[in-house]
Amino acid sequence: MRLFIIPMMALGFISTYAQKRQLEVNASNIKAKIKPTMYGIFFEDINFAADGGLYAEMVKNRSFEFQDPKMGWTEPNSQKYLMNPDSGFATLVKYIGDNVNKNYIRVKVENDKGYSLINEGYRGMGVKKAEIYNLSVNAAQVKGNIEQVNFSFIDSLGNSVGQVGIKPRGNEWKIYEAQIIPSKTLKKARLKIDFVGEGSIDLDMISIFPADTWKGRKKGMRKDLVQLLYDLSPGFLRFPGGCIVEGRTLDNRYQWKKTIGPIQDREVMINRWNTEFSHKLTPDYFQSFGIGFFEYFQLAEDLGAEPLPILSCGMACQFNTGQLVPLEDLDPYIQDALDLIEFANGDVKTKWGKIRNDMGHPEPFNLKYIGVGNEQWGEDYFERFKLFQSKIRSEYPDITIVSGSGPFPEGDYFEYGWKELKKLNVDLVDEHYYKSPEWFLENADRYDTYDRNGPKIFAGEYAAHPKEVKDGPEENNWEAAISEAAFMTGLERNADIVELTSYAPLMAHSDAWQWAPDLIWFDNLSSYGTPSYFVQKLFSTNKGTDLISIYENGNPLVGQQNLFASAVTDVDKKELIIKLVNSKSLPQKTSIHIKGVKLTSKGKAHMLFSDDLRKSNSFKFPKAISPVVETVYCSKGIVELELKKNSLTVLKFKIK
Repeated sequence: MRLFIIPMMALGFISTYAQKRQLEVNASNIKAKIKPTMYGIFFEDINFAADGGLYAEMVKNRSFEFQDPKMGWTEPNSQKYLMNPDSGFATLVKYIGDNVNKNYIRVKVENDKGYSLINEGYRGMGVKKAEIYNLSVNAAQVKGNIEQVNFSFIDSLGNSVGQVGIKPRGNEWKIYEAQIIPSKTLKKARLKIDFVGEGSIDLDMISIFPADTWKGRKKGMRKDLVQLLYDLSPGFLRFPGGCIVEGRTLDNRYQWKKTIGPIQDREVMINRWNTEFSHKLTPDYFQSFGIGFFEYFQLAEDLGAEPLPILSCGMACQFNTGQLVPLEDLDPYIQDALDLIEFANGDVKTKWGKIRNDMGHPEPFNLKYIGVGNEQWGEDYFERFKLFQSKIRSEYPDITIVSGSGPFPEGDYFEYGWKELKKLNVDLVDEHYYKSPEWFLENADRYDTYDRNGPKIFAGEYAAHPKEVKDGPEENNWEAAISEAAFMTGLERNADIVELTSYAPLMAHSDAWQWAPDLIWFDNLSSYGTPSYFVQKLFSTNKGTDLISIYENGNPLVGQQNLFASAVTDVDKKELIIKLVNSKSLPQKTSIHIKGVKLTSKGKAHMLFSDDLRKSNSFKFPKAISPVVETVYCSKGIVELELKKNSLTVLKFKIK
């Protein structure tokens, strides 16, 4: 007989696993109302999220306004390429006057040897077989006889997969429109322009959009990307971003008034992320502002979300130049904020309300929030914020003003910021944290001890950044997502002071990104939600209306033995919803005792889980980690449940 000795440590481990967790939910103990804005969306034009992403324009540098006006365009038959060097050439021409759109090109075709222009798109152009693509171009004949201009989608070998021609007439500028229907699907097609005849012709605003955009809007947004946002059921949309608001310099800041009105009158500007990271240089990253403030407001309306615009406070990014507007020169910046409120909410007879009306939206956008500054810190910020706050409150007392506590969730800047924000009696404080998964697990109780009489909280930018993982989509693994889920139970448990929360950044082009992880990844044809996306979706679509208590041995679940939890009821849907995160590498058995409400016997458990913490979603396996739904039962007010290891479980029962 062989004697087996089991170490005491192992016995303790088995005992801990076998122990059933006794939880108590009291639906009659309402602790706070859940704000409809509890879970929202943070959008920033980083990672080609706007041009090349959400904005469905397929032609890069369509109006020749980049710093290199021909960037994105090639002339395969010009002298530079020496194939047919005498066939023709394109010359940049400047408009006469103070046009916002400063440039166009003049194409001179000298013979029939085949002069052409090619646009590369945003890392190519995604085209789908038999789909309709709307072409538009501004053109004017100069001299000679250019009988026809042909526009083709071509593959990597130069073969046409779809073509349409226009016949330019007259020497006055005219908009020509046509449609291209590809014969095959390509992820990285290009646009080729060929000319029939000889002579000179002027071209500008060469543009192609899919006909199948979000809500079918002409020259609108990419349908699949907006659908992913819509499915989150967001409570708010924060725009136009974070650091992009500030700019590397004040000249490079986001100026909302330059982003409204006719598309051709919006000034193209270099994107601040163009050269921000030396290892991720993107010299072709510009902002066309095809998505401007009007489109952001409209998108918020489409999503059923509160619009939350953020404006410059007169300070450039302090990680770059930190350029300051002197206090005595700050009035135009403050006026921009006041004018924005009028643009969003003003009567059509007001100056800015009329502009909104002229853009096709006579009804107000019902703006309730406005942010002043992004991640600024120090005395300079609070001096400026104070002036904004005073003026906005005096003219629009019902507007909630969002301020910031700086770029870090702790430290000297953070502590000083909070001291000043309390003095100013601010409405909402925007806190940011990009930390390791361990930090998120350890800080699920972050807001348990915050001052209940102080400002409310906006967790405006957060994401778990796992260590020792390849930079890029693989950072959006299950380890990061489950730690965020644990942290979010803490946000929800503190809904009396935490009123808005949003993951960041929102999305990234797989071939043109600067920052990871991101909530959504896309290429020219497809897109997918990461495990973090599905965590956000489970929380945002199950936020409920009333926060109730969930305890173990009289204490909130904030990570004891790797168990985190929050509970709500939804008075509109008549549901009890319990969110449970087991961050342990073993299952945990629970017995949940429900008080204060009677439930139906059958409910649903919506689960996210993976045995592999390094697992992530991908274009090939877009739902490798996605919700699985099982039936669960309640008997005599008790729910017996075994939580899978490394899992998020959302329990839902109807209330009788």
